[in-house]
Amino acid sequence: METAFTIEKLEKAAFVLKTIAHPLRIAIVDLLSVHEKASVSEICKSLNAEQSLISHHLSIMKKKGILSSERKGQRIYYFLEMKEVVGILSCMEKCNI
Repeated sequence: METAFTIEKLEKAAFVLKTIAHPLRIAIVDLLSVHEKASVSEICKSLNAEQSLISHHLSIMKKKGILSSERKGQRIYYFLEMKEVVGILSCMEKCNI
């Protein structure tokens, strides 16, 4: 029997799913899928969460290649580097999860 997925694709999918497998991380990805870029303070305000917690999750997703950032003056703006994760959110929405 054959499968549509190679071992490499399965490993990458598992890596991405593990990385975003937290309610705040999913919310951050969702927010950044709608708004191209957002600062930490904008993300905190939108998600009603503390800066230290948001920064922690942003750092993890940045290290794993899901997000990237750029500095403009005093602020750091985050954006989706791996735009394919938006498809995961779309799938979750379709599945009524």
